[in-house]
Amino acid sequence: MSEVERHSADITAREAVREAEQRGATVHVLDGHELVNKRTTLDGIAAVLNFPEWAGRNLDALYDCLTDLSWLDEGEHVLVWSGSQALAEHDPKAFNKINAVLRDAAERPVCGRTFTSVLTKD
Repeated sequence: MSEVERHSADITAREAVREAEQRGATVHVLDGHELVNKRTTLDGIAAVLNFPEWAGRNLDALYDCLTDLSWLDEGEHVLVWSGSQALAEHDPKAFNKINAVLRDAAERPVCGRTFTSVLTKD
């Protein structure tokens, strides 16, 4: 079970934020309760992580941005995605693809920045 999958079953957004902040990470909270398709979810992730205007809105662009993050301060950046079940229920294919990108990006820290995502149960 991946880190993302483990957290989706057993942690609230508030707990995830607190854990990340305690270890000095910068937290970016995505409220996904109304994000029910791939487009709105990609836009939501781009907004909370302040993706540059030149960034595309597809899975390749998501991966490229998450493995770059050069516009953000160095250190760990944690995306806390609450309400991710909304996308999983409405568009499971998009949910699985976005999750795969989040996991892949977390394995490739670049230039003093790391990325982690936590999908919460609330």
